[in-house]
Amino acid sequence: MTSAEYVLTLSCPDRPGVVAAVSGLLAGHGGNIIESQQFGDRVEQRFFMRVQFASPLSEDELRAAFAALAPEFGMEFELRDVARKPRVLIMVSKFDHCLNDLLYRVRSGSLDIEIAGVASNHPDLRPLTQSYGIDYHHLPITPETKGRQEAEVLALVEHYQVDLVVLARYMQVLSEDLCAKLAGRAINIHHSFLPSFKGAKPYHQAHNRGVKLIGATAHYVTSHLDEGPIIEQEVARVNHSHSPDDLAAIGRDVECVALARAVRWHCEQRVLLDGHKTVVFPR
Repeated sequence: MTSAEYVLTLSCPDRPGVVAAVSGLLAGHGGNIIESQQFGDRVEQRFFMRVQFASPLSEDELRAAFAALAPEFGMEFELRDVARKPRVLIMVSKFDHCLNDLLYRVRSGSLDIEIAGVASNHPDLRPLTQSYGIDYHHLPITPETKGRQEAEVLALVEHYQVDLVVLARYMQVLSEDLCAKLAGRAINIHHSFLPSFKGAKPYHQAHNRGVKLIGATAHYVTSHLDEGPIIEQEVARVNHSHSPDDLAAIGRDVECVALARAVRWHCEQRVLLDGHKTVVFPR
């Protein structure tokens, strides 16, 4: 009998018997656990679990089995067939480093996702995107057309059946309505000087203050600008000999690394929301 591989993630109130119930259900249906990670948040009294397993059952059969178990534990769960690559829409403005990094990682096989399309409020990155054979959508935006432009974004999400939207240095603030519609499935990257160095030329501001660390933060998008649940952060040490341009170059590198990790972990279902925080089960 052939088996498919699945990932199950769940959260529920922390109480005895959750692990036994999940593993027992899988064993009872011929499942074989490949990887299992769990965490109990003692402050919030909530339990989180990620299980990767092989099973002869179909995804629908497994989903029905877990749906029957869930009410007993107040369990919220998600199930994904590992063979199905998550579909991603990338949004950009004029900075190309994060987009270029993600495109290369996908082409080289180090990031197992499908980039369904790229959308931008500028036309500049069309040649780069199309060199990878990926659709590029130029969606200009002004204060007067913001609502219409965001409706076009949602139309792309529906058209491409997108699982995740990645803001790869998309330099526009999403509306509260769009943030709500993409809740838990949109990731942004920003330099970790925020909120210390806001506005124009943050690296020049950092240079003037003599910073010793440069960072980047990848987080889920919420209506509170750059304050969503953090998925990953990366830092690099700098010193007095670095110019503002040096700081910006180093910053681009750490942004790429932090964003790529966040996208990978989300798409591998290794990130679970815990209120305003995240539980991350990296490899």
